Amino acid sequence: MADDALLFVLPDHHPRLGATLASVGPLECAETPAVLGWLHAQGTPASSSRIRIVPAGSEDLIPEDAERLPVPLSEEETVRVAQACAPEHVTDMEAELLSFRDTTQDWQSLVHRALAAGISTPRIAQLSGLAPQDVIQIVNN
Repeated sequence: MADDALLFVLPDHHPRLGATLASVGPLECAETPAVLGWLHAQGTPASSSRIRIVPAGSEDLIPEDAERLPVPLSEEETVRVAQACAPEHVTDMEAELLSFRDTTQDWQSLVHRALAAGISTPRIAQLSGLAPQDVIQIVNN
């Protein structure tokens, strides 16, 4: 793990930047003594809307006078933080890409199951959008 995000206390009268810590779901780092001590020193609970998080590389968004703390995140947590901080249309597109990846990850197995169900090779190609030669290659393997 590396420092993959920054926690910060949003100063009064600043536009809402980043995501609230509570909105990204549970983070391993949020239970560490370093983060708990930092929150205690700020006198602000983790559930406060003033406690914000941004992914690494977004430091320029944080007001200069904001108290900040770099935190390590897992790969999955980094994705959640980035999605929570992204404009909604970006988040929707990323979710669609993840769904596509999950759907296409095992496409060879899907073709085999379709063949076993009796669906013809040309029909599989038509319905799946796969190239006919890709479907034929699966049949021949």
